[in-house]
Amino acid sequence: MTYCLGIKVKEGLVAIADTRITSGSDTTEKKKIYIQQHGNYSLFIMTSGLRSVRDKAVLYFKELIEEGAEHNKLYKAVNDFGAQVKRVAKEDKEALEQSGLRFNLHTIIGGQLKDDEEHKLFLIYPEGNWVELGQGAPFVVIGNSGHGKAILNRALTEDSSMQMALKTGFLSFDSTRVSANDVDFPIDVVLYRNNSFEMVEHRYTKKDLERISDQWADELKTALERIPEDWMEAAFRKMSITKEENHKEGNHEI
Repeated sequence: MTYCLGIKVKEGLVAIADTRITSGSDTTEKKKIYIQQHGNYSLFIMTSGLRSVRDKAVLYFKELIEEGAEHNKLYKAVNDFGAQVKRVAKEDKEALEQSGLRFNLHTIIGGQLKDDEEHKLFLIYPEGNWVELGQGAPFVVIGNSGHGKAILNRALTEDSSMQMALKTGFLSFDSTRVSANDVDFPIDVVLYRNNSFEMVEHRYTKKDLERISDQWADELKTALERIPEDWMEAAFRKMSITKEENHKEGNHEI
């Protein structure tokens, strides 16, 4: 499994991807973010799914760029990547399914090209079709997405700063990491500020962020202890009454 998160706020884009690759009982590290950047052309691609399918689709897209394919808007690059996903599906899907494997490639593409009025964020499905993330949907997660969404839903809006987006994104990853054994450090982070046409990439190890993870765990426990308990009294009172009644009935039978 994997964990890839793309966030779009007014200020820019934040992308986070873990690097763990699990194959049976073996685990390795592999970069899951691909960046294409030259002139006023800046995009990143993150994928989840079978490694063989993921690598093949990204390689085909790289070749397309190297052979001279040009895009002035991000959705056109997304269309071309979707076409490569369909190409890989045509080549490999039937054989994979006969082997009991799913063609499950999901992709997040974010960035800004020269004629885009602002930065963009897209989710591409295994069928090659896509949706654009916009107002009311400031983030998208692919891979192991169940454990880390709560804090994103509660804390993120399109008006959040990029610092807030990265902080919330890391805590979302960390929630997933402690709940699943197939997501882990190191993590790769990509930052893009609107109209900058410059992607910034940084890798964080467990040692880099362990104190943040520990602090968050401690603060969660403290916050839980501060929540008032008067609202629970009615339920626990019923439990005590039921226990007392059962005790009396037991004595009566004797």
